[in-house]
Amino acid sequence: MTFSAPPANRPSGTPIHAAQAAPPPVLRRGVLGGTGVWALAAVFALAGCATPQVPIIRAPAGTTASADVTTARLDAVIAPQGKPTAVEVLLLGEQHNAPEHHQIEQQVIAVLAARGVLAAVALEMADAGATTAALNPRSSEADTRLALRWQEDLWPWADYQPAVMAAVRAGVPVMGANLPAAQFKASMTNSQLDAQLPGPALKAQQQLIRLGHCNVLPESQITPMTRVQVAKDMRMARVLGDAAVPGKIVVLLSGSAHANRELGVPQHLPKALHARSVLLLAGDGPDQDKAFDATWGTAALPETDYCAGLREQFQPK
Repeated sequence: MTFSAPPANRPSGTPIHAAQAAPPPVLRRGVLGGTGVWALAAVFALAGCATPQVPIIRAPAGTTASADVTTARLDAVIAPQGKPTAVEVLLLGEQHNAPEHHQIEQQVIAVLAARGVLAAVALEMADAGATTAALNPRSSEADTRLALRWQEDLWPWADYQPAVMAAVRAGVPVMGANLPAAQFKASMTNSQLDAQLPGPALKAQQQLIRLGHCNVLPESQITPMTRVQVAKDMRMARVLGDAAVPGKIVVLLSGSAHANRELGVPQHLPKALHARSVLLLAGDGPDQDKAFDATWGTAALPETDYCAGLREQFQPK
């Protein structure tokens, strides 16, 4: 495997910071998860992976988040060449701070709900165990946030409200899928998690943790933090598996690193489930990343030095 470091000012993915049970919001969200550097698995072409490809639809400039474009892209993923496939899990890997990605997520949920094939929506943005299942389609946003135990300091409700409420209004349950922070510490010391990924994938995941934290973390933290990342992916996979319904689709909204077929949640899904993973990519990038079934490009975001805060935090005093 050959690794090439991406530019240090391009965001995407979702590694985590697990050095504390309740780290600062910017670190809990992940430096790559929309608040950090561009370090997707396009740079990790793992040997022996044969991910099936689907047609890529490039939207005309200025229309990347239109409902028609999203529907066409969605159909290319779940029904390539017009032939229906038994897709039971759809993973949308976002960049957390990209407004178009949140718009696309709402559109996907609305389309699947209107077709009567949306089984559930799972969120990285809420902890496993939280669910709107007891709510009704007329429930308020306040009740929805309460049911999901929403943490506004980590995930601005305004970003996810359209997608979440589209599901609630359709009578479709929305559920948390993430590993609760209270379980981070136990995961950090659980060496069994090291065996949950093939060796090359584990090394690639560790490298993502390094890059995602701008190469400023002590090397002693890389293995514990990688274990938390794996534990998070395993928990999300378990939630998706439990929510799967034959003939319907469970949608996961997460940072792109979790949706990565070679490193993330798909590695831990039950083998019987047919999953498709979509990379939502803001700005320039490959037309197709081998670690995803499809790449949906959106407008670039302003250039930002996402590493500045971390460098300052970990600078020797």
